Amino acid sequence: MIRVMNSPLTNAIFAGKVNAKTHMWKPNKSDVTLDALVAVAQHVSNFGKPVTITLEDGTVEFEITVKDYRVKEQSK
Repeated sequence: MIRVMNSPLTNAIFAGKVNAKTHMWKPNKSDVTLDALVAVAQHVSNFGKPVTITLEDGTVEFEITVKDYRVKEQSK
């Protein structure tokens, strides 16, 4: 299974396979930081409203909003 995780040491986002027993990265993990951030920004922008990430008990852990600077406001 491919996992995506944030490195607490470098703050980079990696994707790759993890050993099920040791939970350590197998060889050939990839830094996907920019790809992951762009994908999340596009997802939230397309969703049309802030995305909340909640715990099982309903407690909100994160709220993600995006301002798309590619969209130019129409002049009146």
